[in-house]
Amino acid sequence: MKKFFFLIVLISISLIFGCTPKTDNTSEETTEQAVENPIIKKIAELKAAGYEIVDYHGHLKGGLTMEELLEHSKETGIDYGVAFNAGIGFPITNDSSLEATMKLYKHYPVYMAMQAEGREWVDMFSKEKIDMFDYVFTDAMTWTDSKGRRMRLWMPEEVFVDDKEDFMDQLVSKIVGVMSEEPIDIYVNSTFLPDTLQPEYDALWTPDRMDKVINAAVANNIAIEINSRYKIPSATFIKRAKAAGVKFSMGTNNVGNELGTLDYSIAMIGECGLEPGDFFKPVKK
Repeated sequence: MKKFFFLIVLISISLIFGCTPKTDNTSEETTEQAVENPIIKKIAELKAAGYEIVDYHGHLKGGLTMEELLEHSKETGIDYGVAFNAGIGFPITNDSSLEATMKLYKHYPVYMAMQAEGREWVDMFSKEKIDMFDYVFTDAMTWTDSKGRRMRLWMPEEVFVDDKEDFMDQLVSKIVGVMSEEPIDIYVNSTFLPDTLQPEYDALWTPDRMDKVINAAVANNIAIEINSRYKIPSATFIKRAKAAGVKFSMGTNNVGNELGTLDYSIAMIGECGLEPGDFFKPVKK
């Protein structure tokens, strides 16, 4: 009887004060948050103005599933290119594993990308299998210096900088070589520098070095990524590249299950005066 009386009291209070029992409206809250998010609003505005907002450098890492990626795409308005790492030290090392990956994911509504790793990849896969993908990209974050030391620039213990200027000259030479000799569509992680050189980014990326990379991209019809994870290249580089006729792509290069919202890439559109026609667009195969 006491329990019944207590229940009547609760109902009466809710009626008096206009309260309603809590319901599970998580999806509605998520939608409302998305609408209120300034970057998501900006993405919607850009798309309405004719821009295609695509993260061409997404990964299924950190437990992220394709279904979760597609849900994130729906919530943010960002379309995706999903990249699969292929090369020495990665799960994909030959034609059979490359083809198996393509078959596993090709039915999803995303672009399929091959991320070519290291400089050896060109001899590891056939053109026929590479051509199954919508586009191919790489970077010069893995290379061997003039003393025969193989470096992975994102790993401090594997970076050797005996002389900053010499290191930069070698790096630029490697980037130009990659663009000239490797069959890629996008050059990613564009002006990345190892941690030890990051504080001197603006000084080390001189106009001459920028122009060598930019000219190689133009000559070989290669797009340059505006990377939101590393916030590179600089606005100075982007403006210089735009003036030279370079095409751009946007990318995150997520290492975990957080995809983000391309904040830096979106900001550079406004700061650098980029138009819809300045961006790379692959043909879906």
